[in-house]
Amino acid sequence: MSAGALQHVASMYAGVAAPPLIIGGAVGLTASQLTTLLAANLFLAGVATLLQTLGVWRIGSRLPFVNGVSFATVSPVLAVVAAKQGAALPLIFGSTLIAGVACFLLAPVLCRLVRFFPPVVSGTVITLIGVSLLPVAGNWAQGGDAHARGYGSPGNLALAGVTLLAVLLFNRFLRGFLQRIAILCGLLVGTLVAVPFGKVNLHALASLPVFELPHPFAFGAPRFETASIVSMLVVMLVAMTESTADMIALGEVVERPADDRTIAAGLRADGLATALGGVFNGFICSAFAQNIGLVALTKIRSRFVVALGGAFLIVMGLMPMVGGLVSLVPQPVLGGAGVVLFGSVAVAGLRTLGKADLSAGSNALIVAVSLALGIFPIAYPDFYHAFPQQLATILSSGISAGCLAAITLNLLFNHLGRGLSRSSVQAPS
Repeated sequence: MSAGALQHVASMYAGVAAPPLIIGGAVGLTASQLTTLLAANLFLAGVATLLQTLGVWRIGSRLPFVNGVSFATVSPVLAVVAAKQGAALPLIFGSTLIAGVACFLLAPVLCRLVRFFPPVVSGTVITLIGVSLLPVAGNWAQGGDAHARGYGSPGNLALAGVTLLAVLLFNRFLRGFLQRIAILCGLLVGTLVAVPFGKVNLHALASLPVFELPHPFAFGAPRFETASIVSMLVVMLVAMTESTADMIALGEVVERPADDRTIAAGLRADGLATALGGVFNGFICSAFAQNIGLVALTKIRSRFVVALGGAFLIVMGLMPMVGGLVSLVPQPVLGGAGVVLFGSVAVAGLRTLGKADLSAGSNALIVAVSLALGIFPIAYPDFYHAFPQQLATILSSGISAGCLAAITLNLLFNHLGRGLSRSSVQAPS
């Protein structure tokens, strides 16, 4: 049972660690602060997973469902960071709190709106999530700080290349559990290679406590602004769509179809965990699709095995030393692994788009325009610089811009005036 639980933790650990590492690096957190942020998100991932698997009242799907911080959070948060700099985290946590409460309260209604997020919409958004994160991997590979000495040096790029090569080789030649933790193995190899070159600061671990309870509002009292709240609400909708699709898929795997009541209970768990994130320095929570594949692969369908994995995550979140070990990984090493990690997100989006009928002219047009509007702010970060600040904050996230465009165009072409076409009501997956 414990081995199965550890497999789930290993499969999703890199996905949980990456968003706080990206966001913390963008804000300019110290190693100690970054450890706090990472520990908080591990702790909240464990809480969310326990809520989903064991359930309390009408909260939780009671499926072997792993939850954690959503990748969809990263791009909109980076847009807020770019606009607000040092004041960004209180604003982000305030907006996350509002988004979580909205998700919890509106879950019974929103679970019925899944038809407005067919594969043509959800696939476009997931693709944009991956595409928007790839520049982050490129920045990491160069060193992470454009003003630091050696940024973009051959040594940094070589270290990223070694890590990428290790991940690819592990994926090619390892099997089973070891293949599933290929990214973690690649990070370990890259970090070990970096040690002789003085790129790993082991002294940072000395000041970290072995055990520490999470502190509410560790980065300051939450702040609230309309633009960032709207951005987080959009991300929450994307995360809810992702969770809904994964609950449907997981229900089929474990031969327990997810009905509206199950989905609503699962979304309440997402909302509660996200609201707690706003208090305890976390981000928006959603499903981890890779763990559904693990359930299908191992045939271990017990929700209690996954619940044990959630308990492991909580223990890891209460031990800053674990987060400290992850924060030792040099930026170029993260960049090498990020190529695979973030590229895989984009591929997942393309796979979802493959389930849409792109031979229909309207669907192809929806994808084309939405991707374009989503990629503009990724390729040109100042694309909306002349817009009012609050509107620019929303549109400067490729995910938010692309998601709004995809939803609007899907309504225009597939709903208004012609009823619900078969392609428009297909549940995302």
